[in-house]
Amino acid sequence: MKDSALTMRSLAVLFVVALFSTCFWAQGNSNATAATSDAPGKVHDNTFVIGTGDVLAINVWKEADISRSVPVRSDGNISLPLVGEVQAAGRTPLKLEQDIAARLKNYISEPEVTVIVQQINSEKFNILGQVARPGSYPLSSASTVLDAIAIAGGFRDFAKKKSIYILRQNVEGTQTRLPFNYNAVIKSPNPQQNVKLQPHDTIVVP
Repeated sequence: MKDSALTMRSLAVLFVVALFSTCFWAQGNSNATAATSDAPGKVHDNTFVIGTGDVLAINVWKEADISRSVPVRSDGNISLPLVGEVQAAGRTPLKLEQDIAARLKNYISEPEVTVIVQQINSEKFNILGQVARPGSYPLSSASTVLDAIAIAGGFRDFAKKKSIYILRQNVEGTQTRLPFNYNAVIKSPNPQQNVKLQPHDTIVVP
């Protein structure tokens, strides 16, 4: 009986030790996860060029009073606490991150800045001629020629739907004229004609 009691007592001690070890391991793992989630995320974009009208999410790690969403004003600038006026238009998000961080070093030790473009309003296309609402529209609202025609309210009565064309600006300053036959595209979807729009494209509906 004594041996049986000692065995039961030993098993109980081992169970308690194992339980505490599991608790400590879980707590340590939770702390490690929390530490990882608290680390600042860096999203670098060195291709897109910010323009007027774009909305930027500026995040300064652990500085909620500075972090905010700001529109790029018509003068190309944004305003931030401690930073003041800073030129955003014509710069990439990565370059803007670096500029803001450099200015914050006078107030914050090793500032971590992230700039994300929340809304792209600077990239636009034009649609002219025999549509209900000709004008300039954000490129983010349309991806193809058919999308653009729909956004412009469709055709007027005497629109020449077979003679539509897109004027596209080339890098060297020239223009390329791309034909678009609405009737043919509607009857048999033609991805080569229903092109994806690019910034500054002009759709002409005779």
